[in-house]
Amino acid sequence: MGASVRALLDSLRPAADEGQRREWAAACADALGLGGIAVSMGRELVWYSDPVSARVEDLQFVLGQGPSLFLAEDDKVLQLPDLARLPAERWPQFAAEAEELGIAALFVWPVHIGAVRAGTMTGYRRTAGPLSSRQTSEGWLVADALAEQVLQRWPSGTADYDDPNHSGTVDLHRAEVHQATGVLSARHGIPLAEALDRLRSQAYTSGRSLTETARSIVERELPR
Repeated sequence: MGASVRALLDSLRPAADEGQRREWAAACADALGLGGIAVSMGRELVWYSDPVSARVEDLQFVLGQGPSLFLAEDDKVLQLPDLARLPAERWPQFAAEAEELGIAALFVWPVHIGAVRAGTMTGYRRTAGPLSSRQTSEGWLVADALAEQVLQRWPSGTADYDDPNHSGTVDLHRAEVHQATGVLSARHGIPLAEALDRLRSQAYTSGRSLTETARSIVERELPR
């Protein structure tokens, strides 16, 4: 196991770019005994350590199933230490997809900004079993640190992404999803909610990520 969680918290730089943030998150996941972690704030995926973590968040958003979407209001960590033992009726599509990814266990921490729950941090593991009390408590430290970073580095509506001063700003990984939703809404004359459902369905049936599907729709609308 690499650096301790507390040492990693001390090493996090506010101006880190996305690649550095991803490396830091991967190191935190390793220190927590996890394969990876991802943080979503509302509908936005804002931070992840590896493609599998991003895919877990993507599947939950696409399917409307999964632990991050059904976290209880008691602000406890949700532990699913053995996905193979989930009742068949509980998130059947998501559980099957997670199994395909080789995920055996999932853990979800609430992410707070002040007193408000603003999102979730989800960690996965390829072996079954619960978290230790130390892993649970140190996961809270990571979730709190990420919430602070996201709040401080959230992009403004006027941010220039080619400006070197933009370095360190949190990337909104579903920006293209919102753009594609608008495209489908305008193209078919349907409400945004219905357009988003169409986009989700297209992504799921194609086997591609939601972002990849959205990007292809947006790119087709750009002038050549």
